[in-house]
Amino acid sequence: MCPHSAEKASLSSGQPPSLTVIGNFDGVHTGHRAVLAQGVTLAERSELVPLVLTFHPHPSIVLGKANLPALTALERKLELIARHGSGIEVVVEPFTPELARSSPEEFVQNLLLERLCARKVLVGEDFRFGRGRSGDFETLVQLGQRWGFQAHSAALEKDDKGPISSTRIRNALELGDVAEAERLLGRPHALSAVVARGDGRGRSIGVPTANLIELSEALPPRGVYAVLVDHERTRGSGFVALGAGVANLGVRPTVGAGPSFEVHIFDFSGDLYGARLRVHLVARLRDEQKFASLDQLVGQIERDMAQARRVLAERSPDPQALGAWY
Repeated sequence: MCPHSAEKASLSSGQPPSLTVIGNFDGVHTGHRAVLAQGVTLAERSELVPLVLTFHPHPSIVLGKANLPALTALERKLELIARHGSGIEVVVEPFTPELARSSPEEFVQNLLLERLCARKVLVGEDFRFGRGRSGDFETLVQLGQRWGFQAHSAALEKDDKGPISSTRIRNALELGDVAEAERLLGRPHALSAVVARGDGRGRSIGVPTANLIELSEALPPRGVYAVLVDHERTRGSGFVALGAGVANLGVRPTVGAGPSFEVHIFDFSGDLYGARLRVHLVARLRDEQKFASLDQLVGQIERDMAQARRVLAERSPDPQALGAWY
């Protein structure tokens, strides 16, 4: 058990004293990144291990309040958090009905102190915790005074429209405003999926596509998008930039082929069946539409590809992404 007194350094639990940052961090958007950067700085100054406590699944889902589509799958969220420093440890706590029923005191004592050995705790200024969201930052301060840790709050990052939040990003995506989503995220919104065999229609008209299934992140409206595509090297080994392209999300009304998410990657001819791709939505080019003939469809696809090439021409991989686009 980790001792509660900040003066005691030997830990029978094996967990060194930590600066614990708490949050859901769905999307790891620009507001989250500011909190994480503040946590790393505070941990370095205090000579504590920077530790991030996050939850899965989202508490709102477990509590039956909303079926929120994730902005980032759990694996992606952990990858983005880890970019804030090589020494960051991340604890993913299963959010269960039992955890939701715990009092603020039980949450602090059982999780923050005994398991995570928190000496300092950093939360957003709107942080709530414990049964019925009964605990707030002031509660955390009082419990810290009682049990020997310091509570710190991080101001919410704001722009001229208010606090930056995952909700605002979901709303932007619902409207198809991927540019606004990118501004708030600090990178394009991405969809992760697996390449499956399709009907081969794209190849038959000279525009081969990767047919993507098992999408888990929040979807924008049906339409055509300029995209950048990453390819997973092997399962769990990270992604590498594959290329730029154009994607169609919709029901393919011209050929009546049903729902799909298809990506054409420029200047690529390899076999991707079974591969995991990450598709970054850079710009929405147009709505999905039905054409009177395949020739009209092909002509529009050619115009879409030319527009996508122009939109994507100035993009380059993010150095933090270690070979991937973002």
